[in-house]
Amino acid sequence: MKIEELPLPEEFRTFLAEQGFKELYPPQEAAVKAGLLDGRSLVISSPTASGKTLTAMMAAYKKLKEGRKVVYLSPLRALASEKYAEFKKLERFGIRCAIATGDFDGSGEVLGKFDLLVLTNEKFDSILRHGVSWLRSVGLFVSDEVHLAGSGDRGPTLEMILTKVIHLGLDAQLISLSATINNADEIARWLRSDLVALDWRPVPLREGVYDYGRIIFYPDDEVTLLKSSQGAPIDVAIDSVRDGGQSLIFASTRRRAVSLATKGSELTTRFLSEAERGQCREAAVKIRESGEETGLSRLLAEIVERGSAFHHAGLSYEHRKIIEDYYRLRAIKILSSTPTLAAGVNLPARRVVVADLSRYDGETGMNSMISVLDYRQMAGRAGRPQYDDHGETVIVPPSTYVPTEVLEHFTQTEPEPIQSRLGGERGMRVHLLAAIASSFGSSRLDIEALFSKTLLAAQIGRERVSRHIDVALGYLLSEQLVVEKGGLFQATGLGKRVSTLYIDPMTGVLFKKRMGAIARAEDHTLSMIHLVTRSPDFEPKFPLREKQYDQAYEFLDAHRGSFISTGDPESRLDLDDLLQEMRTVMVIDSWIQEWKDDAILEKYGVEPGDLHRAVENADWLLYCLSELARLFKKFELIKETEFLRKRVQSGIRAELVELTRLDGIGRARARSLYSAGFTTLKSIREASVEKLARVEKIGPTVATKIKEQAVR
Repeated sequence: MKIEELPLPEEFRTFLAEQGFKELYPPQEAAVKAGLLDGRSLVISSPTASGKTLTAMMAAYKKLKEGRKVVYLSPLRALASEKYAEFKKLERFGIRCAIATGDFDGSGEVLGKFDLLVLTNEKFDSILRHGVSWLRSVGLFVSDEVHLAGSGDRGPTLEMILTKVIHLGLDAQLISLSATINNADEIARWLRSDLVALDWRPVPLREGVYDYGRIIFYPDDEVTLLKSSQGAPIDVAIDSVRDGGQSLIFASTRRRAVSLATKGSELTTRFLSEAERGQCREAAVKIRESGEETGLSRLLAEIVERGSAFHHAGLSYEHRKIIEDYYRLRAIKILSSTPTLAAGVNLPARRVVVADLSRYDGETGMNSMISVLDYRQMAGRAGRPQYDDHGETVIVPPSTYVPTEVLEHFTQTEPEPIQSRLGGERGMRVHLLAAIASSFGSSRLDIEALFSKTLLAAQIGRERVSRHIDVALGYLLSEQLVVEKGGLFQATGLGKRVSTLYIDPMTGVLFKKRMGAIARAEDHTLSMIHLVTRSPDFEPKFPLREKQYDQAYEFLDAHRGSFISTGDPESRLDLDDLLQEMRTVMVIDSWIQEWKDDAILEKYGVEPGDLHRAVENADWLLYCLSELARLFKKFELIKETEFLRKRVQSGIRAELVELTRLDGIGRARARSLYSAGFTTLKSIREASVEKLARVEKIGPTVATKIKEQAVR
């Protein structure tokens, strides 16, 4: 079907033509024929890069022109930002677009003035809990990556928000986008949608396996490689670069990703054009100038300059963005990443190299073979429609495996079916409390009616779901988050606030029970840090390493009266538990003692990206602690918590808090001012602009701004 044949207004068809679209891909055409533009709810299951975003955009435009709102749901912040950039193009038609990915305590009411909203699943869940007034004006929900309903961490939230959309009986179309999955028909039945499933890609995929110096491609082709001293994954990757392509290597761990990228940089430099060399130097300069310099960022800049890079969650957001931008420019030839990138931002390559077939499984505590679905997600990154006439994925198996058997398993086996993860204790207690607190369920019948519409119920039956509800409800009642009156379940004040704060009920209960212990501690700062970092919602946690036991014990001994006991303070078990928690506490404490990122990385082995996520999470949980303290009228704790939040937000010692109230004054400038004798706002008010400007890191422009603020 050609673009001009679409049953959409000419202005939109012209817009698509300007974007370079001439005719629909087969999955897009199939969706249109299945009723996409007629308001039919659809599950669209097709490989990566098969045009699912354009399908959603066509449906969105149609609904928006009917005067209805559109909500686009994304599982990840980075993916939400990418989709927002796409949908923002619709503003030329007078459509108001917005993105919201955080602030889980905000009601979301202000978002009602926009026409199209791009939200993370968690943000939309939070909005549902607050009961926004504009929900029934939504005419279309688009759920991206709906197969992630089967993931352990984010799956239950995705499952429940889609269940609520169905349960509410909203007069809205639901478009669910998915990678190719085995039980797409079951997912479609659950979502009361028609299924559009095509195994079609715009760029054909050739799949192969490495076998002692050659690549065997399915079904009967092979390529001989030039061998280097850098190992098989690099030999496979550089073979594509030599032919004018780019390679994306998936490694099982961050350390492995860094190692492979470093090895790749020994070879990539010779394949850079002069223009690409300039771009790589430019990228390296940006890395060195953005954020705080660390050993990790220095290594990244060094290898980027040679045309290689690594990408993982330990990098700062700024550095990841630079890598993504210059990879898209084709300056970076080899990018080595952890598997999280497979489900994240769109970074296609001519050749994808699967360097490791096993990865650590947090649930089992051991390494296990990757799933076929995981492999398909990684393979989906192969092939750049605008550059390549085909994509390639090459598996590098362990030497003990038979290569042809590995290739057959991953290419000929159906991907695993999506299984609900809602039945876990955490998922049930979180979402059952949310249902009761927001009146999705008040009687047992109401609760059963809601949960009977979940994927979990579709897969294990209502009777077994009811038993899961019994366990979760028992916990909520015993901890007085919920009470029963006359056969109706109601959230208590604590239960309602825990739900709207978007925290695990166990975190709320922990905070409530330990508030008194904070007051009795010798150092309230450390006791508050310990409390928030030990809560179920805090991540990432940093388990103690063998070589850190001595320093953890010394830290614990020096501040013993400051920590929240896990039970009997004399028990060996309690001591071991406390020691395990000390690395996380020491990391946050070092941050507010103004340690630099590099010092924290060197001493505690915590990378900048993880550090900043931990800091962001600590700030959020301190806010939650202060809100629960407000609920229980613990006014002194509110004051202390809010003061500590300022320290955590800026990474400063207590004496700099007053100075950082000035816009433009962070930890470095505040310390410069303090060291120069400007220790209070009063001292800045009394100083001349010229004198302030002479302070290191200040200068005339900043001096003028802070002087103006101080005299207000």
